[in-house]
Amino acid sequence: MQAHALTSRLVHALETKSNERLAPGFPFLTLLVSGGHTMLVHSKTLTHHTILANTMDVAIGDCIDKMARHILPTGVIENSSEIMYGRLLERFAFPNGSQEHEYVAPSTRAEELSPKLSVWGWAITAPLSKTRSGARSKDMKFSFAGLGSAIERICHGRETAMTLDERMDVARDALRVAFEHLASRVLMALQQQLSEAETADSEKIRTLVVSGGVASNQFLRTLLRLFLDKRGFAHIRLMFPPPSLCTDNAAMIAWTGTEMYRAGFESDLSCNALRKWSIDPDAEDGGILGVEGWK
Repeated sequence: MQAHALTSRLVHALETKSNERLAPGFPFLTLLVSGGHTMLVHSKTLTHHTILANTMDVAIGDCIDKMARHILPTGVIENSSEIMYGRLLERFAFPNGSQEHEYVAPSTRAEELSPKLSVWGWAITAPLSKTRSGARSKDMKFSFAGLGSAIERICHGRETAMTLDERMDVARDALRVAFEHLASRVLMALQQQLSEAETADSEKIRTLVVSGGVASNQFLRTLLRLFLDKRGFAHIRLMFPPPSLCTDNAAMIAWTGTEMYRAGFESDLSCNALRKWSIDPDAEDGGILGVEGWK
């Protein structure tokens, strides 16, 4: 995860051909969205990263792939060489690209959680919003299993009855609800950090890095920008490292090692490979620098 968080700094170094004043500077947030991960991380320094939110069940990329299986007409999948159905779903929902992103961000939390009834009679409920007390809607967690089940209920048994227009509306609304769920936790983290920065006189976050395979979704980029703008965070810079680097573990790990070495961190030959290794210094194992082998 440390490597994912630092990927945008690798991109900056490649673009500027310099290792000086790398961007983004600390602190910043990283939203990792892929087929295996959905995680929001606060990167305070090179070695201090705090996980603010993680998925309770499935990752967003996995959820989108499963929704695509229910929404897309059979021929779309059968006639495609794509193995990532999320890309197919985006192209189906917005065949003309970003010019079809007719998105209006919710002004309030209540508006964000309110289901929007479609002309077809169905509505998709936001994850973690439907609880008796409403408390879970404020949890710093992600959940996508329920969203996938909701799409399955809408489409089940209606494969031949659903028109292309309805399928397109389901696709657009499903993506909207999934991405607003991501944006809501980013907003909560920014609001909390802003409050803490004012009381503790610490440096404010000015950048959100979005990495992972789902970060290439153009509707996600549009939604995040408009959502944060509407809710008072227009000053937050959004950075999207190219998918080729987000999925190249060798490149990002090599870059992380480079940054650590240049910052003065060296290990000796007693270092062993670890199956699990926390990035948070407050974790039980002490985080990145908590293991043995550092000089």
